[in-house]
Amino acid sequence: MDRILIFTGKGGVGKTSIAAAHAVKSAGEGKKTLLFSADRAHNLSDLFGKEIGREETRIAPHLYALEADPEYMMEHNYRDMVHAVEKLPGFAGLGVGGENGLFSVAGLPGMGELFSLLKILDLYEDSIYDRLVIDCAPTGETLALLKFPELFCWYMEKFFPIGKLAVRVLSPLSRAVLKIELPDRHAMTDIERLYFRLIRLQELLKDDALTTVRIVAAPEKMVVEETRRNYMYLNLYGFYVDGLYINRVLPDAVDNRFFDGWKTLQKNALAELEEGFREVPIVRIPWYETEPCTMEALDRICREVLEGVPVFDVQKHRGGEVYEKTEVGYVLKLFVPCASREDLEMFQSDGTLILKAGNFKRNIALPDTLRHYEAAGARQNGDMLEIRFARQEISRTV
Repeated sequence: MDRILIFTGKGGVGKTSIAAAHAVKSAGEGKKTLLFSADRAHNLSDLFGKEIGREETRIAPHLYALEADPEYMMEHNYRDMVHAVEKLPGFAGLGVGGENGLFSVAGLPGMGELFSLLKILDLYEDSIYDRLVIDCAPTGETLALLKFPELFCWYMEKFFPIGKLAVRVLSPLSRAVLKIELPDRHAMTDIERLYFRLIRLQELLKDDALTTVRIVAAPEKMVVEETRRNYMYLNLYGFYVDGLYINRVLPDAVDNRFFDGWKTLQKNALAELEEGFREVPIVRIPWYETEPCTMEALDRICREVLEGVPVFDVQKHRGGEVYEKTEVGYVLKLFVPCASREDLEMFQSDGTLILKAGNFKRNIALPDTLRHYEAAGARQNGDMLEIRFARQEISRTV
């Protein structure tokens, strides 16, 4: 597999149609392409007028589609781990699992998204397809989805040093004395396997030579504000955004007084988006007279919008985390566009730098080199956030 494209955007802006158009264009180039829906509200079947489920379905020559089924993955690929979790005392009171359970672990927040992501890793490792186009959930859910592996690994690293020891020491006593069942060796093996696959998944999602995120927006004020925030959040978490698709732009040829107000609103929104995304390739999709929900409509987008555009190339970017040595310590540089210093909060705890922006928080594990350094301050330099680290005895005097 040589390319993974992730499409996201505010609900209702047409991201599924734009993602599908890319998949159609890719297949038209002779590349074996899979369009994968990671959104629980699947609508690929409606788009193509064909039943699509958890098995790859052929749509056209070189084009296949698939909808994530996280419950099926949990039951068939991580059964021991799921059953062990359902037996823990905290879950028993919630009615999780078992014959009389009201719902399963798959219904817990974040679990479905987690296993949808793992399916992406499975598809990549199978190497059946040349390109993978992913239709994700609306941006808020996508951010929760993409940050989950890093967050989960962070918690797992805190747990694993004592996890196996606890199971080995307490298991013989747990049923007789504590009246609970701790995970057995099979479950711990599953948990350990899950941990290492999440690390591999993290590497895959942040491999900017392979995986990039495309944001779909509409020229409307509320959409613009959310799109700018999510562009900031995605870069904060280290994901490479290499495209903005502005959908439903009124054509200049529309000559009707009813749309005069809309044209003015769109003009202002387009100017804001182009300013906020000045380092990102921007593609405009016109507002067509019919809904783009057929193969013919997708072909039209390919011909009129995507033709001649290098949509599968990887653009050069300024993202990533860069550490630089200074006279008094180190500086960490992060590409965080559309943000001001007031938007961000910063904490340091036990070898971890915690950055908070709005409702989102990222834990950055600091390298061992900075073990005896403390964050001594930060500043916004254009789109770059620069965090200074000084030795502990120096930083306390800064």
